Amino acid sequence: MLPAPPAAPRSTALDLLSRLFGPWVRSVRPATLRADVQAGLLGALLVLPQGIAFASLAGLPPQYGLYSAIVPTLVAALAGSSWHVVSGPTNANSLALAAMLAPLAATGSPHYIELAFTITVMVGLIQAGVGVLRLGQLANFISPAALLGFTSGAACLIALHALRELLDAGQPAGLGPGGILHHTATHLDRINPAALLAGLLALGGAVVLRRFWPASPFMLLGLLAASVAGVVLPPGWTLHTLGALPSPWPVPHLPQADWASVTGLFDKALALSIVALGQSVSIAKAMAERSGQRVDTNREFLGQGLSNIAGGFSSCYLSCGSLNRSLPNLEAGARTPLAAVAAALWLPVLVAVSAPLLARIPHAAIAGLLVLVAWGLIDRARWVQLARLDRTDFLIALTTLAATLLLRLESAILLGTGLSLVAYLYRTSRPAMRVMGFDRHDPDRRFVVRADTAAALPECPQLVLLRMEGSIYFGAAAHVREQLHWLRETHPDSHHLLVMAKSMNFLDLAGAEVWESELRERRARGGDLYFHRPRPQVLALWERSGFLARLGPDHVFPDKRIALRSIHRRLDRGRCARCEVRVFQECREDDPGAAI
Repeated sequence: MLPAPPAAPRSTALDLLSRLFGPWVRSVRPATLRADVQAGLLGALLVLPQGIAFASLAGLPPQYGLYSAIVPTLVAALAGSSWHVVSGPTNANSLALAAMLAPLAATGSPHYIELAFTITVMVGLIQAGVGVLRLGQLANFISPAALLGFTSGAACLIALHALRELLDAGQPAGLGPGGILHHTATHLDRINPAALLAGLLALGGAVVLRRFWPASPFMLLGLLAASVAGVVLPPGWTLHTLGALPSPWPVPHLPQADWASVTGLFDKALALSIVALGQSVSIAKAMAERSGQRVDTNREFLGQGLSNIAGGFSSCYLSCGSLNRSLPNLEAGARTPLAAVAAALWLPVLVAVSAPLLARIPHAAIAGLLVLVAWGLIDRARWVQLARLDRTDFLIALTTLAATLLLRLESAILLGTGLSLVAYLYRTSRPAMRVMGFDRHDPDRRFVVRADTAAALPECPQLVLLRMEGSIYFGAAAHVREQLHWLRETHPDSHHLLVMAKSMNFLDLAGAEVWESELRERRARGGDLYFHRPRPQVLALWERSGFLARLGPDHVFPDKRIALRSIHRRLDRGRCARCEVRVFQECREDDPGAAI
């Protein structure tokens, strides 16, 4: 007999990598690697001017913006959940950081820089803690409508801010959307034709290539075409290019801050954590909707936290998901998080090897590509669908879009989420309560909603059939109580009530008190209250509160026919004898000669 083959190892290296980094590991192929490397190259080129500009917004020397586009980007890509989100420095984080640290130290000073590193580590610890404690479900309260408004508003911001470099009309930095439009409209005579030509060439080239050669690195080729055009411009045409770049190699560094500074930074770190997480999760969900990928918010929070912890110890300042890097990453054909890893690795290589060539890339060309990115971010079909089908969500999306343009990004996210929750609470505070009857033409006497069925049989004079749809919680209790009172007023002689509670999804103490009050009212009138198929969690609450004992277990029925047969025996027999409706099958059994 041949010896048995050795048992296969229980876990392969691929299984281990998949569990460690995510299921995307199994999809890595030579073709995906090529696509990711190409997308990463574009990402590195895009972040070059952005990193420098954002560091200036944060009050830091420019090299720290480049550092923050390497270490946090790499760690967030491998430790996070999203396949396409690219993390790094952002304008919102940079401005927020400067606003919070400027009162504590002179911007750009050694003490200011140390505070920036320290608060970055603190933010990372808070974010990682949120992920470890699995509080990521809070991100589910960002509704699709708020997300649509946020992404569309952010797209408008990207396009508006790109105008500064695209037109090169002397527009000062730091203007809001209104200021950008006003300055542009009043300084049309100062537009730099060379910048406009370079931007339109990059934009037009990328659009044409994407239309006729979608598999190509169209953004990268558009950028290259604009750079070549910049070199051959006629004398007298000036074009602002990236110029000489500082070294982007991160430097390991232990933040130097005393204990008093650390304790004084905690509230600021908490606020920055909310800002960064709100942006990152919104961007991750936006990317997931476009790519069809499922995002694990807990892992995403953990990945963002680890990226900031690692960044704070590597001379980096606060980072989070970047919208104007994530969408180009997706549009450029990125397949896995290795595209973000490639972008992080490309950046120091590009600066070290190709600094003279990179110095010739026009700022306007990058601005042209950002306009293309902004256009692709606006889901026009979704806006039309929302306007046609759900006006409430349309108004929420529109308000969030306006807030994104007029307020800070994090405020817009919070406003959109808050409006969505208010709309949800309003909708759920008015659960549907439908009076039921029988279809006259159905031999099986199926139940129908009386208000929607012209052929419904007449109602029983003693028993009302009510279908309850929705949860009865503290916000809905008043509405349900009013509707039950209205039911008693409109059916003064129908003292018995059967509630079809299969769709009564949830009940809290305020909801339980509604039925306690209804039970007292019904029995005071000589009638009673009954329930058909209440959910287990509802029964459990009734049992704990004692309501089930007061109601009586024989008042809860698993089947409608059983319920009607049992309740029919409890009706006033004298009234039944005089009744001409005889809507129930049991009425016919009592009087076989009666027509129903």
